[in-house]
Amino acid sequence: MTIGALIGAYQEDDSGGLRALLPLAGRTLIEYQVRCASAAGAVPIVVVVERVPQTLQDAFERLRLDGVAVFPVSDVNEAISRFEAGSAILLIGDGVVPPLDLVTRLVEDPEPTVATVPDDEQHDSFERIDAQSRWAGVATVDAHLLGSTAAMLGDWDLQSTLLRRTIQEGARLIRASDDGGEPLLTQSAAQLASFERELVHNSRGERTDWSSRFVLPFLEDLATEQLLETPVRPQWLIWGALGLTLAGAVCFTRGWLGAGLVLLLLSTPLDMVAARLSSIRLKPLPVRMLSRRLLWPAAGVALLAIGLWETRHGTGWGSLVAAAAGCAFAEAARIEKATMPSGGELWLFSRRNAVFLALPFALGGVWTAYLIAILVYAALSFFIVQRVRHSSPELTRS
Repeated sequence: MTIGALIGAYQEDDSGGLRALLPLAGRTLIEYQVRCASAAGAVPIVVVVERVPQTLQDAFERLRLDGVAVFPVSDVNEAISRFEAGSAILLIGDGVVPPLDLVTRLVEDPEPTVATVPDDEQHDSFERIDAQSRWAGVATVDAHLLGSTAAMLGDWDLQSTLLRRTIQEGARLIRASDDGGEPLLTQSAAQLASFERELVHNSRGERTDWSSRFVLPFLEDLATEQLLETPVRPQWLIWGALGLTLAGAVCFTRGWLGAGLVLLLLSTPLDMVAARLSSIRLKPLPVRMLSRRLLWPAAGVALLAIGLWETRHGTGWGSLVAAAAGCAFAEAARIEKATMPSGGELWLFSRRNAVFLALPFALGGVWTAYLIAILVYAALSFFIVQRVRHSSPELTRS
């Protein structure tokens, strides 16, 4: 069954502006709500508005530029025309900040479902359903109810009336907290601050190498928080990391070894920051993203460029052989690691680890020694991975 989404964006916050325009993660609340619905597979996404100020229009434009189909409507009949007959509708209340897991759970349920929170002092701002529960601000309803509800609406609130008719029709009630988090019904920007901090914290991915775990966390957190407020797209950061890596390789071929290393160091956190921004904005980066996949071979080109410079300026062909052999062992280790369970590769060879390993050798001006260290590091990583794989019956069979 296809599912669309109906989101309210007409109620005012404590300052007299629209709740939908409260700031969240560098964007607006309505953008987060729409992205939640889009991430759960809802199409189309209809936003019920009374007026469209320029700030709201800008938010809709940003969503469309990201490929999210969103349609603002001020007339109920226009909203009805946007949904296919027989489809389901994801209902997100005005000012509600829903966890993505809860939205996904409701969308996957084949029956109309209403998420609830307890009827207590902590949730007294939510709409009461009965003596025990209140509406958590998220529900799925049948599209046919939208038309019949519009016919009897009058001066009543569309979402509230649609919710109550859905409950009368026998919709299933579930506790929102069963998914590990509850929606937030916000009235002010201050209420969203803690949720934003939680979003930023939860965006931290698994740190699989020692450089990302011990060296880069502070810089990565700082860059993520600063870039949230900008129009910078995650894809630009990946391309930036690739460009810095290739520029570093060019510097190595010209003998500007220090400058090349600085460029590589600048590139190391960018792919992680990009992944975090895309996670916060609920639009994960494609798994087979070309620029992301090119980072590894580009780092190999930079290593070969160091070997080429050292070969031409003092140490002979052995430097280039060491660089090439290091690249070969690193690639073999990377391929073998793909079948290993995550969590055991912290000290193994990685692109970031190789870059930071260059620092002491660069300070001493012994780049040939660095190439030999890379060869040894990559070879040891390969043999360790081989040992782990062949000592585990499950990995051996795979």
